[in-house]
Amino acid sequence: MYQQMSLLREFDRRSVRLQRAGRIGTYPPLEGQEACQVASTLALRSQDFVVPTYRDYGAMMVHGVPMENIFMYWNGRTEGCEIPQNVNVFPIAVPIATQLPHAAGLAFAAKLKKEDQVALGFFGDGASSEGDFHEAMNFAGVFKLPVVFFCENNQYAISVPFERQTATQTIAEKARAYGVSGVRVPGWDAIAIYRAVRDAVTRAAEGGGPTLIEALTYRYGPHTTSDDPTKYRPEGEAEAWRHRDALHLLSQSLRSFGLWDDEQEAAIRENIDQTIRGAIAKMESLGPVNPLHLFDHVYASLPKYLQRQRDALLSELSAAAVTPSPREASR
Repeated sequence: MYQQMSLLREFDRRSVRLQRAGRIGTYPPLEGQEACQVASTLALRSQDFVVPTYRDYGAMMVHGVPMENIFMYWNGRTEGCEIPQNVNVFPIAVPIATQLPHAAGLAFAAKLKKEDQVALGFFGDGASSEGDFHEAMNFAGVFKLPVVFFCENNQYAISVPFERQTATQTIAEKARAYGVSGVRVPGWDAIAIYRAVRDAVTRAAEGGGPTLIEALTYRYGPHTTSDDPTKYRPEGEAEAWRHRDALHLLSQSLRSFGLWDDEQEAAIRENIDQTIRGAIAKMESLGPVNPLHLFDHVYASLPKYLQRQRDALLSELSAAAVTPSPREASR
């Protein structure tokens, strides 16, 4: 658990640097939410499904999606959307809360087929204001579906603070309205998260119905790399949350039991570096993305207005390929 959380944090930091260097596109950082994603997914069985948001690539990787696929996704490649065979992970959902009906639908299918599968659907505090949240929760409650709804309450929906999101004190208490179990856990306690999800998965698999789990957490960085959180967060707030950083607390706990030391830490750091470098190399070995791929795989026959746009883009790209730069032209 600690090693995977450490890997995820370094992956996240490298991803931000890659975006700043122009090597991937806009990226949503997750630092601060590692325990939520890693511990919850480790509580699943291999046959269970992970249904992620655009920030839950940690959960995706823990459940079997290769790291290079995540890099490819944020590099704008269709290959990044591919899920390996026999890996029970849904593709990333960017529209807010749309993944929750998918999670309920997976659970409904499993119940109809009498298959031993549970769906774990991730969402943020902002998603609880969407209609898809209500529909998924209500449907799952009515049919007692084997699904776990996991809310990473990171205190902000982009720039909207939690107290402006809902009149309730918690997300977890909303579960009562749908007749399902509601649990609130500290998002900085990886073991508490693991136990809560494990218990919810067991209950769901045994026919006990869905559970809504709210994990109190915090994203240290911006909503995405195009965001400036200093515009809407009080000064010192992020630093205060770092005092209960999940990765640091788990490291301290392991060391207190004599299960971790500096030598082991150095060894995993070396391994983490090699793993991330290898994944980046695989992503960049594919070469530049072809902008014309924007028009592929949407329509069987491209509409005329899109064909005109494609032709215009092709002309622009062709001109750019032969037109000298201002520096070259001045020589």
